[in-house]
Amino acid sequence: MTNLHMKEAALVYLDRSGGLQKFIDDCKYYNDSKQSYAVYRFNILINPSDVVELDAELGNHILHHPLKAAQVFQSVCFVAVKTLSLIGQLQTETQINIVLKLTHLPSLPSYSLDLCEFPLNYTSQRFYMMHGIVMAMTTVTKYTQGARFLCSDEVCPLSKGFQYIRVHVPGATESATVRNDFVCSLCSSSLQEDRKFRVLGDELVNKMKIGNEYKIIGIPACVKTSQTALCIEANSITPYTAKVPSGISDNLKCLLSLTSSSCWKFTAILANIFASQIVPPGTYNLLKLCLLMSLVQTRDCNRDSEDCLDILIITSDTLLVDRLLKYSMNLVSRGIHHPVSSEVFPTMYRNRYGTGAVSIQAGSALLAKGGVCFIGDLTSHKKDKLEQLQSVLESRSMTVFIPGKKFGDDNDQQMTFPIQCSFWSFVDMDSSSRRNVQKTSTLIGQMDYSLIPANLVEAFGLLINCNESSPCHPFLPTVQHTLKKAMDPEGLLYFASKQFTTEDFEKLLAFAKTLNMEFSLEAERMIHGYYLASRRIRTDSVHGSKLSASALKYLVSLSEAHARLNLRNKVLKEDVLIAALLFELSLTLKYGATAFCVAPNALFPFELYDEEYLEQRDLHLTQYQQQLQQFIAACGPGTAIFSSDE
Repeated sequence: MTNLHMKEAALVYLDRSGGLQKFIDDCKYYNDSKQSYAVYRFNILINPSDVVELDAELGNHILHHPLKAAQVFQSVCFVAVKTLSLIGQLQTETQINIVLKLTHLPSLPSYSLDLCEFPLNYTSQRFYMMHGIVMAMTTVTKYTQGARFLCSDEVCPLSKGFQYIRVHVPGATESATVRNDFVCSLCSSSLQEDRKFRVLGDELVNKMKIGNEYKIIGIPACVKTSQTALCIEANSITPYTAKVPSGISDNLKCLLSLTSSSCWKFTAILANIFASQIVPPGTYNLLKLCLLMSLVQTRDCNRDSEDCLDILIITSDTLLVDRLLKYSMNLVSRGIHHPVSSEVFPTMYRNRYGTGAVSIQAGSALLAKGGVCFIGDLTSHKKDKLEQLQSVLESRSMTVFIPGKKFGDDNDQQMTFPIQCSFWSFVDMDSSSRRNVQKTSTLIGQMDYSLIPANLVEAFGLLINCNESSPCHPFLPTVQHTLKKAMDPEGLLYFASKQFTTEDFEKLLAFAKTLNMEFSLEAERMIHGYYLASRRIRTDSVHGSKLSASALKYLVSLSEAHARLNLRNKVLKEDVLIAALLFELSLTLKYGATAFCVAPNALFPFELYDEEYLEQRDLHLTQYQQQLQQFIAACGPGTAIFSSDE
């Protein structure tokens, strides 16, 4: 009677939720199909809250005994098929395979599966929810959803019909579903599969992407191999979306209001006070501004790879820069510090858990999807890895070649993954190997980076020189900061650290990333004018232009980043100026100075002590804006030195 009551409740739920009509439509598809089926698979969407409200016993069965609950729906669906004559070929109830797809689970700890907890409860055969990032995936491998077996003895009554049906259950391997050692229960003869009725599936792999974040509802199972592992048979997969922040802190709102008369003051102060837990305010301002601009261009996993801002730092103080980069990357949800012992990009290996398929390991770059991948000292990577990095920076994708013969397949395969993260790295100027090979440059402003391939340096959007002994980075405050931190590691040494906390910067970046940007007409003209002028001035008849087509994308991204950091959704010519100065500094380090000569301290010519110094900086930047316009007028589009093609 209890079972009958649950069947009635299941029918009522299907009718009320629209599931019955969907089931009828699916049956029509099967009935019209010319393919032979041993098993008819039906996905039924279940809202546990609605079911529990309708019938608590059925709801309890779905949550805690899902395989038994599926049998209840199987019986209901079989009666519906026979009563309404929906599928003419269907003979037995076991031919119906019901998969319950849950919309959610109760938000209680007992329904969450945490792989860090021990012991893992994978014997209860009930639904759990797991939340995480896909770190590895196999190639698409079809599995048997259902198969028909017949007795090999033609005289036996069970040599016909659909009495022997094998259906895949959660956690079962392929060999558990389809084998050659089954025997007839009536005459003990061997069973043979009727292969034309086999039903295959691969729906799970097609719904998930490596590096993406998901919430998965499924039934855990223990896979017994040479290494015991826990897997989860996914029942429903939901891409995870982070919550949009409500806004910024009151202190930052006040600062934004006070600096609203200028397009440059707010970001200057942000750079000045940023990461005061790591370096004293006023030091490494250029680097900190670039880091904030790179961070604000990170987005969710669906971001455009053209937004990425890659940074290569030339420095003599790797310890301090390393700390600063580690601190900064933790302000976004996907900040990955690449460990030297692992791989940056996807790699393949044979799957260890018995499927025979090839597994692709994500690597740090894919795990940093939508964020930042900090790969440490560039000189610590081998030549082939640097070549791989250069290729990825240029194409923003990575292709993994899978030789068929090596992995038991007739055909070779390849899988291409988009790389959607910004790369940060540095080069140690004081390494012994560098000091021995350092060359003297004949071009004003150019740096020697001969340890790194020139094409790789070119592939990085920004090249930044961080020399702590330069006027931009006074030595004494850094020493004092280091000594104070050694004595009081958790102490807040500056008023700025108390007034503008790490959490404030996290909220600021999270809010700024959500802004949709548009360019003003003046900004568009200036950015194209500077790009064409700079490309023209750095072109010779032998080597062609030193600026790649991607240079324009970096200028656009830099301009957007500065506008976002100002919490504006419109890019102005003042934002383009900052982008042009940063880009010109980078070009000067690579190729030397040109007609548009930018000093190393162009963006921070003064120490920002008070309002007077900020005003002086604004005047200084206004002068640079006039120089930029003169440079565009002299060398940009429409001038005599441009050919018709340009």
